[in-house]
Amino acid sequence: QVQLVESGGGLVQTGGSLRLSCAASGSIFSINDMGWDRQAPGKQRELVAAITSGGSTNYADSVKARSTISRDNAKNTVYLQMNSLKPEDTAVYYCYADIRAVDGSRAYVWGQGTQVTVSS
Repeated sequence: QVQLVESGGGLVQTGGSLRLSCAASGSIFSINDMGWDRQAPGKQRELVAAITSGGSTNYADSVKARSTISRDNAKNTVYLQMNSLKPEDTAVYYCYADIRAVDGSRAYVWGQGTQVTVSS
């Protein structure tokens, strides 16, 4: 069984920074894409940033200039550094990973979510 555990969310003032972390554990053979989604109250879930196993990245236009996604393949961990935070960044942030397990199965797995609240 594979699981993702996020950390690093919290309350921050406008203009502040946060670093989210997400560690995958379990019977993992390999991890392909990893990334972060977010869902704000009353809004649709949206992709924030993604990173391939080779390190190529993709960002939502709303965060592109203010965020950096990275990963540590040895630790099966993905990070999201967000700077110059705005109240509209307030949301529950979910990490995800495209994981191939040791039994050969492959699936997208999501974490439980971590709340980010940006006060104005």
